[in-house]
Amino acid sequence: MTTLMSPDELEAALRQVGAERYHNRHPFHHRMRDGRCTRDEIAAWALNRYYYQSQIPIKDATIIARMDDPALRREWRRRIIDHDGNSDADRDGGIARWLALTDAMGFTREEVTSTRLILPATRFAVDAYVNFCAKRSLLEAIASSLTELFSPEIIGERTAGMLAHYDFITSDTLSYFTERPPQAQRDSDFTLAYVREHARTPEHQHAIIAALEFKTGVLWAQLDALWHAYVEGHVPPGAWKPDP
Repeated sequence: MTTLMSPDELEAALRQVGAERYHNRHPFHHRMRDGRCTRDEIAAWALNRYYYQSQIPIKDATIIARMDDPALRREWRRRIIDHDGNSDADRDGGIARWLALTDAMGFTREEVTSTRLILPATRFAVDAYVNFCAKRSLLEAIASSLTELFSPEIIGERTAGMLAHYDFITSDTLSYFTERPPQAQRDSDFTLAYVREHARTPEHQHAIIAALEFKTGVLWAQLDALWHAYVEGHVPPGAWKPDP
């Protein structure tokens, strides 16, 4: 990439990454949305996805630590509050709402929060994302969160499908998804405006697109691992195994 794109051309390129690579195209998502997952498959997804949710505020803290601008830090800090909550009671954040889902799937809090039963590939993928945000440029770290541009669509599909097809799922257990879309919209609007403004060279623009491709790969890899372990039945040693 040697030609500088306009901000609109850059945005179009980023949206094309989502159209081609976002995990709403993954067969595990289609299986879950269409009511073809077993209860155990949904449970495994909830258990493993918790690790991703739990690491998001840690990832965001590493990004904030690299920001020199107090206004930018204040803006990004809202993401941590969204996940960790804004009170000592720790009941109003995204992580707490995700635990309502794993509670409903029959896991103890220790089984979930210890993360000792998750798939190795889940851990590797999520840790790679946190490390990416810690070690790559600040612009790349910020741009990697642009998957939020596409999350309202997958949340809508997932929520409607699960409520329609699974009698063990209720609106209360899916409370994470009712709260998340407006947050994702706010965050993606800010991040998109930021990268449009700060990607001032072809090299910057290439790095931003590559960062988003990397993040879509992180999300895709987690569903690949779930499919291999719980749809095809190849659960690795140490990971959660459903009762026979």
